[in-house]
Amino acid sequence: MRETAAERHDRLLGLVRERGSARVSDLASQLGVSPVTVRRDVEELAGRGLLDRVHGSVSWPQDHATPGATSGTAAGAGSGLVLGMLAPSATYYFAEVIRGAHEAAARAGARLILRISDYRPEEDHARTEGLLSAGAEGLLIAPGWQHPGDPAAFGDWIASLPVPTVLLERRPAAGSRLDGLDRVCSDHAHGVLLAVRHLVELGHGAPLLMARADSPTAIAVRSGYAEALAVLGLRAPQDVIDSVPAELAPDAFEAAVQALREAVVPGVATAALIHNDVDAIQVVQRLAELGVRVPDDLALIAYDDEVAALADTPLTAVAPPKRDVGRHATELLVERLGEGAGAPRRHLTLLPQLRVRDSCGSPLP
Repeated sequence: MRETAAERHDRLLGLVRERGSARVSDLASQLGVSPVTVRRDVEELAGRGLLDRVHGSVSWPQDHATPGATSGTAAGAGSGLVLGMLAPSATYYFAEVIRGAHEAAARAGARLILRISDYRPEEDHARTEGLLSAGAEGLLIAPGWQHPGDPAAFGDWIASLPVPTVLLERRPAAGSRLDGLDRVCSDHAHGVLLAVRHLVELGHGAPLLMARADSPTAIAVRSGYAEALAVLGLRAPQDVIDSVPAELAPDAFEAAVQALREAVVPGVATAALIHNDVDAIQVVQRLAELGVRVPDDLALIAYDDEVAALADTPLTAVAPPKRDVGRHATELLVERLGEGAGAPRRHLTLLPQLRVRDSCGSPLP
């Protein structure tokens, strides 16, 4: 199975994190790819603030306080703190979450240390123990859950951690032990409602949903779709089309695109919401080869807004507030460390935005 760019990025970040710094040529050899590929990867990761790049080598970013912050001020109240962060990935969606956490930690005069689970929830506990062994006094935890049963199978230990903990972009079952923890999440149901309402206001009927099912975000998008249709009094034109990454399962991806085309050509659906925007870009490219044009034949909205604006036809997209999730979660954790265990727990929900571009076209007559 061919390695995806996101998987290669995670391996690259892991090598740099372990060594502190590395030459680009050495990374190419370690990763088994060309120096040109590594330089392109490094440029992208450095642009996201995940690496520092100097003269043919890269290094792990050093946390630093905001210039001008002094002890005794709000910005310096967390001075000397060590915060640990567990994320399922350091690329795509979570790159911005990490960046927001990193910036907020720096403003608080705290050091942020990071571990990546690679979406292997069975390893989350051990990696978190590693953060505690490294001196973390508080934790930001985004478990590597992918399936609905993962919180029950791999989550109970989080409620027993010995330090203050804030969940990131994870919404445990109501009434569970984890439901009593602090958390900061995007309201994906609201984001889906924004997308569906926008398409309806343009004159379309209920849009089709084409979505993955391999992450908490994907699951939330699917449930939010059903909620949005109910709120707007709409009925889905047909069942949700299951999406998979084209590079990992090309036959299944082709089948999903063909299913979408078969709904568009006879007019069963004139609009679609696709999670995520990498898949959406590839879907648009393949539809064009099959004679279906966006937005002329199909109005389309992507979910995530990582690369949607870079498509040939820039894609309208729902943008979860990823960077703000990391920032607010870190600020909440620093505040929690100063308040003590008796302070009330908080659930902070942040609303996505709809960024309108070209892929929805003009209102229908």
